[in-house]
Amino acid sequence: MNAGQTFLADKPVLVTGGAGFIGAHLVERLLKDGHAVVVIDDLSTGSIDNLKAVARHPRLHFIQSQISSYRALDELVASASYVFHLAAAVGVELVLKSSVHTITNNLNETQAVFAAALPHRTPVMLASTSEVYGRSPKATFSETDDLVIGPPQIGRWSYACSKLLDEFLGLAHHREDALPTTIVRLFNTVGPRQSGRYGMVLPRFIDAARRGLPLRVYGHGRQTRCFCHVSDTVEAMVRLKNSPEAVGEVFNVGNPEITSIAALARAVIELLGSQSTIEPVEYSEVFQSGFEDMQHRQPDISKLERATGFQPQIPLCEIIRRTAESMPPLE
Repeated sequence: MNAGQTFLADKPVLVTGGAGFIGAHLVERLLKDGHAVVVIDDLSTGSIDNLKAVARHPRLHFIQSQISSYRALDELVASASYVFHLAAAVGVELVLKSSVHTITNNLNETQAVFAAALPHRTPVMLASTSEVYGRSPKATFSETDDLVIGPPQIGRWSYACSKLLDEFLGLAHHREDALPTTIVRLFNTVGPRQSGRYGMVLPRFIDAARRGLPLRVYGHGRQTRCFCHVSDTVEAMVRLKNSPEAVGEVFNVGNPEITSIAALARAVIELLGSQSTIEPVEYSEVFQSGFEDMQHRQPDISKLERATGFQPQIPLCEIIRRTAESMPPLE
């Protein structure tokens, strides 16, 4: 892996947060497709180990830095053919513990990326989140739905608001400055190399099941989610990059296959042949007072399908199996 201040001679694709879970898979795909790739990541939540498979690739260049403090950012973005902006605070637990960091990090880094992209109109894809749909009672969300954000006294909404402001900023730059901008709202992307460190439910369940420990289900367990394999998420993002009609638009990216959290726990136990049990846990035992959870979170991906022909290929049972098989042996 190349590192340092020198840049690749050809026009690379820039991936911010490229050492994160989704970012690293995207980097691998871009390299496979023949692109030169520059990654900038401060490794605050990502890991250089996520890039281990392509560490020696001659077309990969890695920069360890916060985006907004990188002195050559303007030059870096100017030299890029495209920017995937994935760098952000991640995980409900991290957001609740560090709301100030969440807000300032998401806003400042995104603002820096757009400011650097403007002079040369470098196209940017902004990775947003299904969290922006907030506490809406709808079961299935489409891109034109109203967004129902909870009050500022409840910490988890800081993440949704910061990412929503990122969206507003990107689309404003598109309208006012003709900056090619595409927004993707990611719904529960999972798969190999995802860490349960920040509260992600599937790796947390799989780790417990492998160890024969109880799978802790927060709340009543009837809340529903949809899980998309990271390779499907990356496929959708690459297709949108290559789609002229995606510019200036917002797209849900996810797998509409739906499951309750309790059913997910049962499926993990069954597929892994585990003797684990399911342990209900009150939210108050885990999160700060006033925590709110969304009861349903299913994407309508018809707009994505019309623009790119994308349909997710990997069902939930296979996602669980592949994720479990990718985990290192227990010590």
